[in-house]
Amino acid sequence: MKVLLVEDDREAARYLARALEESGHTVDVVHDGEEGLFRAEENSYDALIVDRMLPKRDGLSLIAALRSEGHDTPALILSALGQVDDRVVGLRAGGDDYLAKPYAFVELLARLEALARRKGGVPEQTIFKVGGLMLDRLARRVTRDGQEIDLQPREFRLLEYLLRHAGQVVTRTMLLENVWDYHFDPQTNVIDVHMSRLRGKIDRGFASPLLHTVRGAGYMVRDASR
Repeated sequence: MKVLLVEDDREAARYLARALEESGHTVDVVHDGEEGLFRAEENSYDALIVDRMLPKRDGLSLIAALRSEGHDTPALILSALGQVDDRVVGLRAGGDDYLAKPYAFVELLARLEALARRKGGVPEQTIFKVGGLMLDRLARRVTRDGQEIDLQPREFRLLEYLLRHAGQVVTRTMLLENVWDYHFDPQTNVIDVHMSRLRGKIDRGFASPLLHTVRGAGYMVRDASR
């Protein structure tokens, strides 16, 4: 899921964005209402998370402006104002859900995914399989031939992206943009290092490799035994 987070508290935004990314989502972060409105108008998102009290333009005004322009991207409002009247005002301004601060991340994630499912009409795929390898997004679990594989958050995100494109060549640029959120080449070997670690965990000790390097093109997950 691609999410736009509009939150002026930079530390809170950093924490929430990291938690969402570790849950497998892509997050763009901005810190004021004007930039939030511009990003939401110019880009396609599966959901918005909007703080109510923002500099330059408040969150309710941002959402109301999007609705008046015909944008129907689901919006979850975050606010320290949590009384019934506050929630009613937020929902009537065009918000699809309202969560009072402080909140539990697991509840925010569940609400966000519910909003995305409601809009899309089709449940998001949560389990990916290639050969004997299985990744379960919701359980944050990876196994191969029934054997548990322990992955770090970035490795999990990397494997999920590869499995979403199983049988297809995934380029370095695709990985930088979708796994590391880089829109430039940092000129480091970060991909090679993570690929080496991932290959060691999902292929070492098993009969046939699943993670393949496509020379001059990128990488591919496929079951070569078939």
